[in-house]
Amino acid sequence: MTREEVYKELNEVFRDVFDDEEITVNDATTANDIEDWDSLEHINLIVAIERNFNIKFTMGETTSMKNVGEMVDIILSRIS
Repeated sequence: MTREEVYKELNEVFRDVFDDEEITVNDATTANDIEDWDSLEHINLIVAIERNFNIKFTMGETTSMKNVGEMVDIILSRIS
């Protein structure tokens, strides 16, 4: 799976979790860029991403990711 393919799927997950068809994420996207992305929605988002990609993030990963680019790096490392 390419980085672009991961982003295509991630955009769908983000749109579903935040119920906003206008969301398009990129490497620099952070919680500050999405209005409803708070700590509770972060948990929902992580669970949805784990289900979508059939992976599990470690607790350290979920708390240390600074942006979506780091999330994509982890996803790519798990599915390759």
